Amino acid sequence: MNLRTVFLFVFIIVSNAAFAQKCSCEDNFNWLKKNFEENDAGFQYVIDKKGLTEYQNHNNLFSKKVKKIKDLNDCRNVLFDWMLFFRPGHLSLTINQDLVNKSLPKTNTESEKKWEKVEITEDELKKNLSNMSQPGFEGIWISAPYTIGIVKRSNEYIGYILDAKGTKWEQYQVKFKIKESPDKKYSAVYYLGDYSAQQFNEAKLIGNNFLKMGFVSLNRSFPDYQENNMEITNYIESLMTQKPFLKEISSSTVLLRIPSFNYSNKKAIDSILAANQKVILSKENLIIDVRNNGGGSDATFREIIPYLYTNPIRTVGTEYLSTVQNNKRMDEFIANPEWSPEDKEWARKGLEKLNANMGKFVNLDDSAVEESKLDIVYKNPKNIGIIINENNGSTAEEFLLIARQSKKVKLFGTTTEGVLDISNMHFVDFPCKDLKLGYSLSKSLRIPDMEVDQKGIQPDFYIDKTIKDYDWVRFTENILKAN
Repeated sequence: MNLRTVFLFVFIIVSNAAFAQKCSCEDNFNWLKKNFEENDAGFQYVIDKKGLTEYQNHNNLFSKKVKKIKDLNDCRNVLFDWMLFFRPGHLSLTINQDLVNKSLPKTNTESEKKWEKVEITEDELKKNLSNMSQPGFEGIWISAPYTIGIVKRSNEYIGYILDAKGTKWEQYQVKFKIKESPDKKYSAVYYLGDYSAQQFNEAKLIGNNFLKMGFVSLNRSFPDYQENNMEITNYIESLMTQKPFLKEISSSTVLLRIPSFNYSNKKAIDSILAANQKVILSKENLIIDVRNNGGGSDATFREIIPYLYTNPIRTVGTEYLSTVQNNKRMDEFIANPEWSPEDKEWARKGLEKLNANMGKFVNLDDSAVEESKLDIVYKNPKNIGIIINENNGSTAEEFLLIARQSKKVKLFGTTTEGVLDISNMHFVDFPCKDLKLGYSLSKSLRIPDMEVDQKGIQPDFYIDKTIKDYDWVRFTENILKAN
């Protein structure tokens, strides 16, 4: 179970004086190191692979770094770099924003006050854009809570704030820059909520009114260009939605879009499948689009499996590292009102087993491999295509390992993120409460024979860059129809 294969970290600028009154960065480093060594399920696995000497050298380097740090933001960044020794995913380190907001005055730093600006009013920008006949990056865009104007300066497109209510950003401050290379490709630098820079290798216009830079998406509000391509309209709807949906896209094909396997989506997915069972079973082709689905809970995709099933499914289990701190997560599950009685009972029994085996890796199931058999193999859908990309991780990858065992299923797209082997995240506060650690509780029994981490799951049909993102569904359908 995981919240996301790739994570969005919270940053806050705090004064050196305020941080000095809390734990020092060295204090936080020492606590992090000890806590991670004792509780993270992937710690010993990496030490066995890389060697104790390399780990000691790593620690010596960072011990020197943290002694010099007085700023909490800088400390968080260095401590997270220390964690990357172990793996790129199923880790997080965030600043406790609520605590810092309560203890610090809401003032801008000197660097924020001097931030680069483009002082063109919205009315002036609209007047300048009124004669534009062809859609490009220039325009007025919405990416809540920001309204952003984009103007061109030399070989750069500069996005600046027109309105940002509820944030620390001021009107006219530069929010991002898109740079054009000699080969007509575009890269971007985007400034996050704390004014730190996020680099994106690609910035692109999708259709007339949608701009995408990495995980940042913007919708054009002016000029008002009509979108005549229904494929683009459908793709943008699919990309922007936070909830699952199902729609018929042709007489023989139905599309199921699942943006996340978060447990909060389970009821919606189950309801959609129940309400549309006759439709799904009447179609020869089913496309499941899980692009950018970073994971969630295995229970969330449980009701999808019967539509894919053709033969017994073998699922390799996981082992949980039992410690006092780790086992508290089961208590959280038992108390969660969104969990079903069945899932709570699983957590209760698991907690009993974990508490009886402190300090050990514990398999909560009866065996290392579970084989699932269903009584029914549906005639339809005959062909199932699952669309994947590099942003699929964790539970989404677990779903793919299960789904691809079906004779009906093929994967379409690009290689997934590769963050599954060490998983099931747990979150705890640092002693001074200004930082929160996210680490992993479980280790897959597949490793080392079938590692997914840092390798990913490859598609059966690679969709190369000559095929536009909004054409992936149609490309997949054409392959399915040809079978």
